[in-house]
Amino acid sequence: MDKEKIITIADDFLVNEFEVDRDDIANDANFKETLGLDSLDYIDMVVIIESNFGVKLGEADFKKIVTFDDFYCTIENKISEKNTI
Repeated sequence: MDKEKIITIADDFLVNEFEVDRDDIANDANFKETLGLDSLDYIDMVVIIESNFGVKLGEADFKKIVTFDDFYCTIENKISEKNTI
């Protein structure tokens, strides 16, 4: 799956499931500040990511995510890792 497809799917579920304004989503925007999610929201996000992309992000993955671009790249890397195994 290419990065543009990942971005489209991710942005759609962020808007629909987490009520993020699409205008607030930008590659260099701060992911955590923009979303303002609590710990239960992150659990929901893990489930949604797994159902949409077939990969699971853990706590360590989320700690490394600063921007939306980091988020997309993390998903892209997880998909690549899964496909090489």
